[in-house]
Amino acid sequence: MGESGWRWTDAWIFVSLVIANGAGRHRRAASTRRPEGVRLADVLSTADHLNHAIPERQEVETAVRRLVGAGLVSVTDGWFRLTPDGEKLWRSRPSAGLATAVDTVQGVLSRRHAPGSADWTLPEDEHAAAVQEYAVRSIPAPRRSPEGHSGRH
Repeated sequence: MGESGWRWTDAWIFVSLVIANGAGRHRRAASTRRPEGVRLADVLSTADHLNHAIPERQEVETAVRRLVGAGLVSVTDGWFRLTPDGEKLWRSRPSAGLATAVDTVQGVLSRRHAPGSADWTLPEDEHAAAVQEYAVRSIPAPRRSPEGHSGRH
């Protein structure tokens, strides 16, 4: 397939961004200064849930460059979002379960769009900070006894 075709990683990042955006908790109203979208930590979290791995910095950077260049994704001030073309691609994909969504999207990308090339970089420290943010959020809170209960009778 080489450099010219879509990679599985491109589809993985795209699907992760779609699902993270769909959660809606990070969407911003039009009246705020922040664009609608999600932060990198949310994309990494979703990618980990989909593939049981956190994407490496280079994987994210390359995929986002190709997706932005193809007009499917945009990144503004660290906020990732789907473009109208990206939303259309997601809505019009063949129906598939979550387990096969990345493979399905890679096929759709290959048939309908050429990968692009945008001038976007993901600095190592930003990727590391997003991984750290995700890791901290992933640690379950310690279980605490109810007030006044020592566990002894």
